[in-house]
Amino acid sequence: MLEKLAEGYGLIEGPVWSPERGLLFSDVLFGGVYCLGSDGGVSTVFGHRRGIGGMALHEGGGLIVSGRNISYKPFDGGATVTVLDRDEAAGNIGYNDLTTDGEGRIYAGSLGASPVFDDGREPRAGDLHLIDLDGSARVVGTDVQLTNGLGFSPDGSLLYHSDSGRQTVYCYEVGDDGSLGEKRPFVRTARGAPDGLVVAEDGSVWVALAGGNGVGVYSAAGEEREFIEIPQPMCTSLCFGGRYLDELYVVSGSEGSAGERDGAIYTTRTGVAGLPVPAARVRIP
Repeated sequence: MLEKLAEGYGLIEGPVWSPERGLLFSDVLFGGVYCLGSDGGVSTVFGHRRGIGGMALHEGGGLIVSGRNISYKPFDGGATVTVLDRDEAAGNIGYNDLTTDGEGRIYAGSLGASPVFDDGREPRAGDLHLIDLDGSARVVGTDVQLTNGLGFSPDGSLLYHSDSGRQTVYCYEVGDDGSLGEKRPFVRTARGAPDGLVVAEDGSVWVALAGGNGVGVYSAAGEEREFIEIPQPMCTSLCFGGRYLDELYVVSGSEGSAGERDGAIYTTRTGVAGLPVPAARVRIP
């Protein structure tokens, strides 16, 4: 039941469903943000910027994107605005995946070394940052070896977080002010490294398994419930979309495939709807 919708990209990441536009996604290696429309055609949204590993819609009419910093890029072609900069002196060289909570705050993981672009740095752990509605930022989690997917439980009380370097999805209890409790393991993946993740209405956690040829579906108790295979090893991320959020979009990269532009987008119907991811509401400087 898996259908390929598009291909020809180096490393697809950051899929976001927009009811008005369709499926938004980035190409980390070759740059740009693109949109797969309802007619099956792909259009360019932003034609530049490499390294975007995570994206979220912003209520102001644009996208929050990661990379060398967390930035706001308006859809109307206006200037890019930095929301949270990197701090190389402190070992923060940029950001990877991100998500939003019910208030519209942004959670984003920082990188101590690039997992894609070899910059000669020794690998080091990153942190998990919270950008509040007023634009202020603070560290709410530490010691993340390779930060990746983020997603909230249906009631917003838990935040799930992929640490690809430790091959583990962790979870944190979430406070009213957005602060996080102690990190604890949710599931250790055996089939590949956990990358992007999303959560469904029934509380199940759907995890892209990089190097594992597909998506692992885990119950709220951390038990593997299903495996969705794709015909490529580098399964990087995923999101729910469609009118009822019951269409799963799975994206991939070229690593392990024959060519350097084999990254593709796949879709399949699911028996459960995904949770909508709220638009960011943080103040844009």
